[in-house]
Amino acid sequence: MKGTRSKYVLVVLALMLAVAGLAFAAEAEKKNLKVGDIYYVCGCPPGCCETISSKPGDCDCKKPLVKATVTKVEDGKATFKLEGQEKEKEFKTAGLYVCDCPAACKCNTISDKPGKCGCGKEMKKLGG
Repeated sequence: MKGTRSKYVLVVLALMLAVAGLAFAAEAEKKNLKVGDIYYVCGCPPGCCETISSKPGDCDCKKPLVKATVTKVEDGKATFKLEGQEKEKEFKTAGLYVCDCPAACKCNTISDKPGKCGCGKEMKKLGG
């Protein structure tokens, strides 16, 4: 009887960990940008890559991310004023790839292409 109870406890713990993991993954895939927030974004011309990170680093195209301020947030997209540039640039806020780092990292990188997070770790494909 004791062995059976231990198996049930292990199954319940495994299920709890799986549910917690799914909740964390859903939160990681969501961008909660607010006007005035500072991020680092791809400064390349439109069509290059759409990388957003809370830490400095490189775009998927290997060019340095540019410091930028969120100026507008709409459903599924945000507009940024890039430091040292006149024009604003719009980005999708739901990426196909997200940072796969532990919660303590907080680089919060999303992108439309595979590559590395702002912290240097490979990003994971959503749903994969």
